[in-house]
Amino acid sequence: MIVIVEYNANWPVRFEEEALRLRSVLGSSALRIEHVGSTSVPGLAAKPVIDIQVSIASLLPHGRYAAAMASLGYRHVALGDFDLVYPFFHKPVLWPGTHHVHLCESGGEQEWKHLAFRNHLRKHPQVAREYETLKHQLARLHDGGTPQSLEAYSLAKSEFVSTVLRAARAEGDAAELRIARHNGA
Repeated sequence: MIVIVEYNANWPVRFEEEALRLRSVLGSSALRIEHVGSTSVPGLAAKPVIDIQVSIASLLPHGRYAAAMASLGYRHVALGDFDLVYPFFHKPVLWPGTHHVHLCESGGEQEWKHLAFRNHLRKHPQVAREYETLKHQLARLHDGGTPQSLEAYSLAKSEFVSTVLRAARAEGDAAELRIARHNGA
């Protein structure tokens, strides 16, 4: 079942705790570990799942991080071709998860998209409220009881996400992220 709950001020703490665990097993391969998704936007209602993006130099060879992630209790979820550019892991092994980790190549499009979306929502509270309203509506339409229903919920947000990313590009968030990366953020 998809449940959207009020913002929890403990979500950033849970992210920091998990980021430390991830750093301990990924070491210097983890160039950047970021709290992404709705739980990373202060005040935004969300599914109570901590989304984490780990930027690494290369995803090749495919599957190279599976053992490290498994050592922390994560299960790899194959996503077809998308798995080649944005491998996904969740824990605990059984649904619903408490943590989702997405791996991406540093400087790549997937890294930018998630950071730009998060940053735009943080900068524009009204847009965040619109996203929250949409998520509540979609949670009522898609129960999340099956993988297909979960996917339908995610896909139904695509148009909104695309609109936010266009706005982020127009505002120069791409340049902002390049500068942050250059400064080691």
